[in-house]
Formats: sequence, structure tokens, C-alpha cells
Amino acid sequence: MTRHWIRSFSLAIGLGVFALAAHALDVVDERGVTVSLPQPPQRIVTLLPSLTEGVCALGACGRLVGIDNYSNSPNAVLALPRLGGGIDPNVEAIVALRPDAVLLAKSSRVTQRLEALGLKVVVLEPKSHADVRRVLDKLDQVLGTHEAANIWRTIDASVSAAAQSLPAGAKGQRVYFEVNSAPYAAGESSFIGETLARLGMKNIVPASLGPFPKLNPEYVVRANPDLIMVSVRSAAGMEQRPGWSGIRAVREGRICRFDAAQADVLVRPGPRMDEAARIMARCIAEKAG
Repeated sequence: MTRHWIRSFSLAIGLGVFALAAHALDVVDERGVTVSLPQPPQRIVTLLPSLTEGVCALGACGRLVGIDNYSNSPNAVLALPRLGGGIDPNVEAIVALRPDAVLLAKSSRVTQRLEALGLKVVVLEPKSHADVRRVLDKLDQVLGTHEAANIWRTIDASVSAAAQSLPAGAKGQRVYFEVNSAPYAAGESSFIGETLARLGMKNIVPASLGPFPKLNPEYVVRANPDLIMVSVRSAAGMEQRPGWSGIRAVREGRICRFDAAQADVLVRPGPRMDEAARIMARCIAEKAG
């Protein structure tokens, strides 16, 4: 064995180690935990619809091997195994899929259990416009896709375009957005509230009450919104609530009732946020007056 051959062999080994290291990555998730991945994961489980949509928006839908029960977009994910709710999914079913990474929300109860079983877990949960951008960047880092900046530019420009499409007379309306018939509302500080603000609307629920506060129905009566946005699932009997017949939006029929597919788009802080803005803008334009 010549010295030249030994040097060449050593160089080849060194380059191989360097190549592997170049693909390895450390991601700091929303817990502040550094998750070390030997390479961009090729078998991924997502347990939050906005994360499923984010992975697909970045062109990595083909790497998904399992999803939560509520992920239903894009169509490419519909045939994937369902692993339960994002908060308390089926751990055994997740492990059986042998994922390289599990992406889930802070609210999930299985994070530590999955890690104890040797799985790589990345916690990401967008709650605002800024979060959506940040989570797309994190997903980009995990996936090695280099597409997040372009996707965010498109989302941001499309939300601005939706706002510019509205006639001046439609802006400045006082809006109540109901996310659940309890009733829970989308306040100013929620991602829905941020979109409404960009569309030039005034939210009757101030940021001081939190992003999605449960309201006393009388609060809405006193606030007397010009426009109500609600899903068809929550809208049943709304006009019959005590005192609600006197609300301007109810009295004048200025209620936008979103079907199930539209509601899914509206309540998910992810890459379809621009579509959500267009849905809201159509509602505002149709009910303006």
C-alpha cells in the first residue's frame, strides 16, 4: 500500500464525512430546544393542519407519511394515514411509520413521549402573521427547500392586493368574527384580526381581551357591529340569540356565512392566509353599505 494511496483514501474518507456534516442541521424550535437532524428528513409526520400545508407549500408533500385528523389540504394528503388529533395523537401509530421527524404544536401532549421513544420532534405553532413567516422559514430550514422567502412574498403581496381591491366605502366597518358559537371571537391580536386590519376593518374585540376570547353574548349586542363573519357550523340560530335581532349586522342581513371549506382556510395561520384575505374581502365587498 503506497503512501499516495493512503493519502488518497484518507482524503476520500474526510470528504465523505464533510459531505455528511454539510447535510446535518440544528433547528431551534418554539420550546427553545435545539433539534439535531443528520439530514433533511425524508419521512415526516405533521400533527397540525397549518404545518401540513406549510410542508406542501414548500414542495415537500411527498415526504409526508402521516398527518393529524384535521389536515385536509392539499388533496395530495387525503390518502395519508390519520394519526388522531394533534393534541393527543396515537403514539404507537406514529412510531410504526418510522418518521425521521415529527412536526407538532406546543399544545400537543405527546412531545416528551415521542422523544423518549427516540423520535426527532420539532415544535412549531404559528399564531400571527409574523409567526407564519417565521414558521415557514423554520420549515424551509428543516426541509432544505429554500422556498420560504418567495412563498411569503406571494402571501404578503396577495393580502395587500385583497385590501386594494376593496372600494373606499367598504373600509372602516366594525366587524365581529365568530370562530365558535360559545361564542369565541377573533380579536385584534389574532392572525384573523391582523388580516381584518390589513383589509381596513375595525375589530369590535380589542387586543386587550386576547386573540380568541370567549365573550358574553351581550358584549356583541352592545358593540353593535356593522358586519358579522361566521362559519355555517356556528351560525345556526344566531339571529335568535337574546338581543341579537337589534344588532345592525343582523337587522340588515349583513352576515357572511362561510362554508366548511372556507372556514378551514380562514382559521388556519399558514400558507393559505392570502386565500383567507380574498375570502374576507369578497364578504366585505358584498355586504358593504
